[in-house]
Amino acid sequence: MGGAYLGALQLTGNFNTVVAGEFYRSGQLSPAQIADYVQTYGIKTIINLRGDNTGRAWYDAELVEANRLNVAHLNFGISARRELTATKAAELIALMKDAKKPILIHCQAGADRSGLASALYLAAIKNSAEAEAEAQLSIRYGHFSLPFIAEYAMDRTLKALEPSIGYSRSQSTPEAGEETASTRKKKLKH
Repeated sequence: MGGAYLGALQLTGNFNTVVAGEFYRSGQLSPAQIADYVQTYGIKTIINLRGDNTGRAWYDAELVEANRLNVAHLNFGISARRELTATKAAELIALMKDAKKPILIHCQAGADRSGLASALYLAAIKNSAEAEAEAQLSIRYGHFSLPFIAEYAMDRTLKALEPSIGYSRSQSTPEAGEETASTRKKKLKH
């Protein structure tokens, strides 16, 4: 059953809504899927987390389709098997914040790198609750949070960045009377 579910994720491009009308995530899509999602969701920017791969069929086809549809195409290459530095994470957050919305962010499978980027978007830009951000790195999207696999680097990155994105505790739910990330950030602005 689990294998069938993961197979279905790949066949559908693992396309999911993170913030309706604003931010979507996926795995590598075909040009036809890109056209469909651009038409259906009004995508204005594609952020490719696989990096510049000029000369590779999937990349060249994606660029052609983005240009044909007048959609901005941005590259931000990261590895699912290596932790992001705080500087690199800040660059990604700034890119997502400044990109024309709605955004479609993707990696190869839509599970690991797209999960981390979605979690960072929710945490640093939308000031969402920690549990909501962390849920972007879950089996629902094909991500396995197992400390002994290389892709766990995405989980370690999110945990390491918690203080800088307003999460001071590693618990997913605030205790009674505890400030949320949103209220902490609002206090810092005043």
